Amino acid sequence: MADEGLERLDALWKRGTDFLGSKYAILGGAMTWVSERNLVSAISNAGGFGVIACGGMTPELLAAEIDATRALTDKPFGVNLITLHPALDALIDVCGAKGVSHVVLAGGLPSGNAIAKIKGFNAKLMCFAPTATLAKKLVRSGVDAIIIEGMEAGGHIGPVSTSVLAQEILPVITDVPVFVAGGIGRGEAITSYLEMGASGAQLGTRFVVAEECVAHEKFKKAFIRASARDAIASVQVDARFPVIPVRALKNEGTEKFMETQRAVVGRFHDGEVTQEEGQMQIEHFWGGALRRAVIDGDVETGSVMAGQSVGMVKKIEPTAAIIEELVAQASAYLVD
Repeated sequence: MADEGLERLDALWKRGTDFLGSKYAILGGAMTWVSERNLVSAISNAGGFGVIACGGMTPELLAAEIDATRALTDKPFGVNLITLHPALDALIDVCGAKGVSHVVLAGGLPSGNAIAKIKGFNAKLMCFAPTATLAKKLVRSGVDAIIIEGMEAGGHIGPVSTSVLAQEILPVITDVPVFVAGGIGRGEAITSYLEMGASGAQLGTRFVVAEECVAHEKFKKAFIRASARDAIASVQVDARFPVIPVRALKNEGTEKFMETQRAVVGRFHDGEVTQEEGQMQIEHFWGGALRRAVIDGDVETGSVMAGQSVGMVKKIEPTAAIIEELVAQASAYLVD
């Protein structure tokens, strides 16, 4: 029965595994400060597809990270680049020079120039699409695969749930592989999206507690203690000071962020700061907060970005064990 389930699973996500070049169509979500050489190589070595989170790296740092990852795995992996990075062109050039096989563009609609540069060195390009209309536009512009990520995910999020996005986008985007992300913590969920037409799934939160992950022990323990309802989205206090929602574990820092917004709005009303100055004060609040949490273990005032699937994180274990459990759950679901 187990073999039958695995065969059916292999058939369901064959389009995804062929595209990624991996044994399983399970991508590691690109998490800044977390998705670096150790976790990325561990995911790829375990049969998944690791993705380096470039974040705010310089081109030199990204080149070194790609080399360091290659020293730890001979399996395929990708690089996630933020479209708003001021050195995006140079980062793309690094990916080309290093022969990166898959590039993920995140954080906004990519320019035609960025798409052309990536396609120019024959890398496979993946992009996030928050709506079916944008997904269609990206496919027309030459993007090779789409990732749809719901609001259950950790970090910066959109307003729509994973299940709704899947129902909206999977039936109409069939020309390219589509990977589903956001709130996925078990293999049964992966299978359900595959049966709806997805080619694979992306998970981030589950991998934070992997043994190979460099995140601070306190960061990992915060994940293990948390329930789904602890992973909350940041709230905007005043529409004149827009805040891109971020999902993270509720802590002293999230409370202070609300207080900071209210204080800025008050100072703006009193004429003490301009709207632009107030916006900058709000945006600077979280400066370095993710690094403080991940690297330094400051889980009280730092930003502990986590998806709602954090409630399914129970223990620190090897990356391979996490992936094998997901695959076992996914395949068992197909023969129940």
